[in-house]
Amino acid sequence: MYIHRFLEPSVLKAIQNFPVTAVTGPRQCGKSTLVKHLLEAYPESIYLDLERPSDLRKLEDAEWFLTSQKEKLTL
Repeated sequence: MYIHRFLEPSVLKAIQNFPVTAVTGPRQCGKSTLVKHLLEAYPESIYLDLERPSDLRKLEDAEWFLTSQKEKLTL
């Protein structure tokens, strides 16, 4: 069961107004759960988990990666 977060409207507004949106905060506070829930409405989005080495490597050349994905929502 998903519990709606207080920050949902703020995150939704950010992803509608900015090409890249980062959700940061302490461990185990619901960041991934919130983002994965919101991504259901954006099937063409890209989700990067910076604790995964493979996702972190994608940002070694962040300008290239983000430019190559510019038509997709990146979270």
